[in-house]
Amino acid sequence: MVTQAYRFALDPTPGQERVLRSHAGAARFAWNWGLAACRDRYDAESRWWSGAELHKLWNRAKKIDPSLGWWGENSKCVYQEAFRDLDRALREFVRSRKGLRKGRRLGFPRFKKHGRCRDSFRFSTGATRCSGRTVTLPRLGTIATHESTRKLARRLENGTARILSATVSRTAHRWYVSFTVQVDRSVTERHVRPGSAVGVDLGVKTLLIAVDDEGAVLEVDGPKALRAGLRRLQRLSKAHSRKQHGSANRTKAAQRLARRHARIADIRADALHKATTHLAAWYETVVVEDLNVTGMVANRRLARAVADQGFGAVRRMLEYKTVWRGGRLLVADRWFPSSKTCSGCGRRKPSLSLSERTFRCEACGLALGRDVNAAINLRDLAASGAERPNACGGDVRPGPAGQPPAKQEPGTASAGETGTAAAQATATRTVNAHIHSHYG
Repeated sequence: MVTQAYRFALDPTPGQERVLRSHAGAARFAWNWGLAACRDRYDAESRWWSGAELHKLWNRAKKIDPSLGWWGENSKCVYQEAFRDLDRALREFVRSRKGLRKGRRLGFPRFKKHGRCRDSFRFSTGATRCSGRTVTLPRLGTIATHESTRKLARRLENGTARILSATVSRTAHRWYVSFTVQVDRSVTERHVRPGSAVGVDLGVKTLLIAVDDEGAVLEVDGPKALRAGLRRLQRLSKAHSRKQHGSANRTKAAQRLARRHARIADIRADALHKATTHLAAWYETVVVEDLNVTGMVANRRLARAVADQGFGAVRRMLEYKTVWRGGRLLVADRWFPSSKTCSGCGRRKPSLSLSERTFRCEACGLALGRDVNAAINLRDLAASGAERPNACGGDVRPGPAGQPPAKQEPGTASAGETGTAAAQATATRTVNAHIHSHYG
């Protein structure tokens, strides 16, 4: 049993959209009401309410406070889930303060303001189902969708799936429903191409460059959606800033700007899904680097290009897609010098600037692309069997890639895999056409 999400774009009527906005406003009000109650109690007792306590407090307050008489217009589940979200946010804040949570340090939860936060609410109980091009949600009834829900409906009818919750949210001008589903998924025990491996190096100019166990170089160009639409995005942003605050024209300009941002995000996600699906379907072992994306985004010269490629999403997608295909994802140590190490002789350079796009080894005379050299070193990790603390999956399958490397050093390349850039170019092939032909 695996937990996965099914997301559908809704096509509500004007009346249904008003109800959706009402539920989103109720969830926002419950969050703010609970946060205010927690802050008041913390000032008096140095502790705050839990999610269950907030729900009980709300049930008492809504019956005696005349100003809360409107609560019955929305599902009771919306308020309960908002209190749960607040409780989770407070607990994660404490864990972050204590250093128990990975990632950036979290701040204390803030109040949500209409128009400045994302409209979202969740159902965890009630009648939730889908059929054809419609979904049925508690208190909302049957709402049409822009796409067919047949795939999920068929699983629900067969008893191989169970809906745990349904989250309704709005992005730009469109409403979405995301079902969290527990699926009895048949995961392949063995990959269709056992023993195949590929090393993947992510880049700014090219989305990814990968080298497989046969020496072929796979190059996937990213769409660079933000870069391509930056000029139009700047015009829309400037037009929005010139509109008077609170006017209808400013609201329309904000909607146009949000639609453009959503379009850029969709183009980027589509390219990432196609590339990662191809890698997971074609190779049993995929090796990637543990990149410090947060640190890379902090560099003002690279931040826009790194964010436009979506480095963090690549690893997240490969983590579950490789498992579904019967493969594995190996994550090289963050300090593994894949770019500074010669894939031919294993000699490591003391430094390598970003402007040097061609790797040249003074020891063996190897000359090839910087990203290709890094991808080869990553691929050899899968064959070497060297232990890595960030590796996902079982032991690495041993392969014909020479002697195992020392810690933090690459493995010795196989015979015939070294040479000049011209020799490597003969094995290079672009898979963009192949990916588009098979996955869209």
